[in-house]
Amino acid sequence: MHIHRGHLLSSAAMALAVFAANPAFAQTEPAAPAPAAPTATTTGEIVVTAQFRSQKLQDTPLAITAMNGASLSARGQTNIAEVAAQTPNVTLTPQNQYLGPGIIAFIRGVGQTDPNFALEPGVGMYVDDVYLPTLTGSLLDLMDLDRVEVLRGPQGTLSGRNSLGGSIKLFSVKPQGNNKGMLEVTYGSFHRVDMRGYVDTKITDNLFVRISGATKNRDGYVKRLDYALTHPGSNVPTLASGGNPVLGTLGGTSFTAAKVALRWLPTSNVEVNVSGDYTRQRDEPGASVLIFGNAIGQFAGSTGAKSASRPWLVGTNGASVPLNCAFVTTGGNSCDTLSGYDGRYVSYATYLDNANRDGQMPYKPYSLNPHSNLDNYGFAGTIDWTISDGLALKSITAYRHYDADWAFTEGSPVVPALMDQGQSNTQWSQEIRLSGKALDRRLDYTVGGFYFKADGTYTGRIDLNYAGVDFLHGPDTTPAQNKALFANGSFKPVDALTITAGVRSSWDSKDYHYVRRNPDGTAILPCNPGYPFGPTQPANCAIAGVNGLSSHFEKQRTDWRVAVDYRFSPQLMVYAQVATGYRSGGVNPRPYYLSQAKPFNPETLTAYEVGFKSDLFDRKLRFNVSAFYNDYKDIILTVRNCPNTAGDPATPCLQPKNVGSAHVKGFEIETTIKPVAGLTFDGSLSYLDFKYTSVDTATTGVTLAMKPPYTPKWKWNVGAQYDMADVLNGTLTFRVDGAYQSHIYTDPTNVDALSIATATATGGGGSLATVVATNKIDGYFLANGRITWKSQQGGWTGTFEVRNLTNKYYFTSLNYNGTTYGTVSGAPGLPRTWAVTVKKEF
Repeated sequence: MHIHRGHLLSSAAMALAVFAANPAFAQTEPAAPAPAAPTATTTGEIVVTAQFRSQKLQDTPLAITAMNGASLSARGQTNIAEVAAQTPNVTLTPQNQYLGPGIIAFIRGVGQTDPNFALEPGVGMYVDDVYLPTLTGSLLDLMDLDRVEVLRGPQGTLSGRNSLGGSIKLFSVKPQGNNKGMLEVTYGSFHRVDMRGYVDTKITDNLFVRISGATKNRDGYVKRLDYALTHPGSNVPTLASGGNPVLGTLGGTSFTAAKVALRWLPTSNVEVNVSGDYTRQRDEPGASVLIFGNAIGQFAGSTGAKSASRPWLVGTNGASVPLNCAFVTTGGNSCDTLSGYDGRYVSYATYLDNANRDGQMPYKPYSLNPHSNLDNYGFAGTIDWTISDGLALKSITAYRHYDADWAFTEGSPVVPALMDQGQSNTQWSQEIRLSGKALDRRLDYTVGGFYFKADGTYTGRIDLNYAGVDFLHGPDTTPAQNKALFANGSFKPVDALTITAGVRSSWDSKDYHYVRRNPDGTAILPCNPGYPFGPTQPANCAIAGVNGLSSHFEKQRTDWRVAVDYRFSPQLMVYAQVATGYRSGGVNPRPYYLSQAKPFNPETLTAYEVGFKSDLFDRKLRFNVSAFYNDYKDIILTVRNCPNTAGDPATPCLQPKNVGSAHVKGFEIETTIKPVAGLTFDGSLSYLDFKYTSVDTATTGVTLAMKPPYTPKWKWNVGAQYDMADVLNGTLTFRVDGAYQSHIYTDPTNVDALSIATATATGGGGSLATVVATNKIDGYFLANGRITWKSQQGGWTGTFEVRNLTNKYYFTSLNYNGTTYGTVSGAPGLPRTWAVTVKKEF
């Protein structure tokens, strides 16, 4: 798809895009009055820009959590997923191995798990006001940040794209030209070695540069073991070379990022910020262990005595090896006899499909190098022009590109699915905002426009033994555009009362082009008459009809917001608002059969919210509360339920659908308490009640009683920090944090406990009478502790931290295939770890 640079270069800001990336934050109007400086016994203040202008957090009539760099550092947080622990009704977790290097994000029951370009994230991610259109590459490092803003509820009138569930915005520190710098080194469990730092200097009196970088390296914490060597006498062939049973590890990271930012002040009323950044990840596949196994391990079409001739894995004695409880290393579904290792962190994954080839499956064996790679870079620029005392113009221009590829398999030498997937994305965006004051400065307004263009490509080798297909997916291209015009105004009829209204009109378009080929690049031939599976049929013939298809989606939408806030006193502000939002529709990116290549409609949400923000007892207590009610319609979720149509099999299936509508209500409480000098308590509590009002159970499998993925009913966190002055010529700080979330489901079709009788004829069998499949993650509590000493002079800081103090075993996500090919895999969180950090500021 060609980029129309001629049109875009008509903007002066576009010329700067050649040099820029990750635009640094700058205000678009005269700065807000400086917030009162915190003392040892008062709460601090953060200035945010959620409504296009600089406001104190406590003056912003939105449910918003803001954290500055100091609070992130105090908790030792280094990526955006960790921020969710102290944010009400927000779930951020790394993608599981199946979906690669990215993030799963949900706010108030709205979100997305699939990173494919065909779907828009329900939660908008922004770096310096630059929108990130996919979940891939969105597990952002908190490198050199000024602050993080987490806005809950639809942001259709306030953000660059229509972020239905909310927005997460990261703002970088701008170059100051103060000749300061920092270097920080961390060493910890699993040979963790992190380094980060920056230097900020002046090139000329009005040109400053800031160079920052970070590396993070850690060994994997899930061991991949050779089953044959750890289970002498088994029927499983060995893959080990020599006598070492450890084939590798999962969950290891190797991350490097760098950024160069320039800030130019050519005149007293113009500020130009340009920057460039690059991130390189060469990780292992995500940590994953098998927690349910019940597959016969035979190709479809295998029947009777002939079944032994078509196994997924031929054993050392020539017999088929079933995928059963013998390969489940932990939990009630395990009959594994492994000794000498902690089975909670063991996988028997080989990344090798060693099935015998035949007419239907002629491309065996097939092996993968375990990996999860990402290269992500961008250029962007921001111009702030204060035209007059009451009028300012802001331009944000950005170009970004990433390439990601990753491997996936289940934790067994018997392989139901083996995939090598990749995504590439190139995007351009331009946003213009004109902000001003009128009516004797009682009206603050912003008008503007937004343009976004992306070209995404998805590729993959999709080897699905359980479905009898092994093919090349793509390159599937997904060109997409979004254009928007918006206006927002806040009017003060009296000093204590503010009325805010906003509107945004958006135009979306998206195309999807399907390419399907055999692994050797040849065309897929259609099936001969009769049932499509079996060795007498052409390879992959069941999916032949998908190749060459194209789909198109186009939609216009107008959203609005009205808010009222009233400040009763400097200590108390109350607000109420109504806002709408939408998420773009599209087409199914992963149809296996022609009947699955179906479109889905946009989803919409109308949100009602009331709340108050307070600073009480001479600012020793901050107490903020919000309550909301959402009318959520045409909800888009990715389901595994495809009714058999046009003679196609019901599996495999992975299809985005409009599952139904729901009413969502809840509340959120956030507090900070400073009772005495040096002592701080902080915490939050959230509750969410999600109830479907209508569902399409027949085609989605979702029922009225089910809940959306990654949406706990309850979340809470508490933190305590005590600063002791004058300890060894410095300050000694003790901090402890704890966070709890109630149970969640990881799929739209909730499965609490599906008990399956095991038998060789119908499943994996093994020594267990029954096995239990679930996509439910039980609630859990995690605690972290830190001790920090910071010198009064010299800029030295030392920290010792322990994460997961109670060594809790828990899962961050699940990959559920209990009713399709008989496995469930879990991504275990890190066990208890320790780390020591030394930092030098200069």
